[in-house]
Amino acid sequence: MSAGPVHDDAAPGMSASGAPVPGRPGTVAWFHCFAGIAGDMALGSLLDAGAELSEVLAIVQRLPLGGWGLRADPVLRAGIAATRAVVETSDDVVVRTYAHIVGLVEEGRLPDRVTRRALDTFALLAEVEGRLHRRPPEQVHFHEVGSHDTVIDVVGTAAALEVLGVDEVVASPVATGMGTVRSAHGFLPNPSPAVVRLLSGVPTWGRDVAVELTTPTGAAILAAMASGFGPLPPMRIATTGFGAGSHDIDGLPNCTQVVVGASLAAADAPGQPVMLLETNVDDATGEVLAHALEALLSAGAYDAWITPVVMKKGRPGHTVSVLLDPVLTEVVRATLQRETGSLGVRGALLERWPARRDMDQVDLDGTSVRIKISPGRVKAEQRDAQRVASRTGLPLRDVLYRAESEWRSRDAERRPVESPSGLPPESPTPA
Repeated sequence: MSAGPVHDDAAPGMSASGAPVPGRPGTVAWFHCFAGIAGDMALGSLLDAGAELSEVLAIVQRLPLGGWGLRADPVLRAGIAATRAVVETSDDVVVRTYAHIVGLVEEGRLPDRVTRRALDTFALLAEVEGRLHRRPPEQVHFHEVGSHDTVIDVVGTAAALEVLGVDEVVASPVATGMGTVRSAHGFLPNPSPAVVRLLSGVPTWGRDVAVELTTPTGAAILAAMASGFGPLPPMRIATTGFGAGSHDIDGLPNCTQVVVGASLAAADAPGQPVMLLETNVDDATGEVLAHALEALLSAGAYDAWITPVVMKKGRPGHTVSVLLDPVLTEVVRATLQRETGSLGVRGALLERWPARRDMDQVDLDGTSVRIKISPGRVKAEQRDAQRVASRTGLPLRDVLYRAESEWRSRDAERRPVESPSGLPPESPTPA
């Protein structure tokens, strides 16, 4: 493995090794996908940024999966020093089902965030493969993405993020290639159908190179783990690294960059730029408007809502409003016009200061439910609660209440108990 990054001065919120200091601002990792991204490139960039290989291996080796090894090779790509993550296997001709991979990850008893990030990635891969081959996700047979190296790349990336203490993942727009690529199903267009589906709603662009710059595994890692896409976010940079692809490309460094640092608090940073798009409609049914909201959110909008208004000539109508990342303006604007039938859309560039939130989880009936904690509020993730509701037959509102109550009860147990005098129990009462 290449030597770790040099830290002249540790950034606020980060230790000299790049690990977060408890009680300081959260840690963010930004993947710069100027030459695309693959599973080994994501993992290699994090190793190059300072995630210790031994610590990553200590996590990944919990998987009940034998016959593999992982090494980190220092290489050059177009003159840039990078790390190539290489998975060595003794037997890799295994076609695994999605259910098999879920079992491997769950049996590994990995750290919570590692488990969640890995399972979210494989769930997206299964969903996309299922759509492409018209199979239910649980019946999907993974070929390339079920191999040893892909499992290690995905779980290893999640483990490396954990070793670096990364709380949030974001990424740049994603580059793709052109031409065709070879797969287990024969030759496919480049980017492959799976990559195109996985990057739905994600800002992308194509380079005129006949190389598979972004693979399904790399696209799934971003789609599952990244909370947003755009330029480098406000942070105090602590370390950076480059993960190398398997070969050189003429005129292009074949690598993915990651930048890791302490996220700037809202008081220290300018507001997050957001675009507000709106259109007025007076001839759309409730069904059409409801579908439009779903389509806008699927296109990557942060939020979308409808406001009743009185339009010209006293006609009742609706204003459809959408809040989004500015880089998605064209995609979301086209969706808004297409789904509402509007003849025009207006927009304004705004700023927002989202409140910081933390994530925790509780277990309900054998299913993990994520809990979002912000000042003065606790909220269960609806998608997780829906899974519990569908498995148990309980009303969704009951599952949400149970999950939030369980977290509050557990949180209360963690707090120190005061004696009737107001002093901690271990403190002697003054005479």
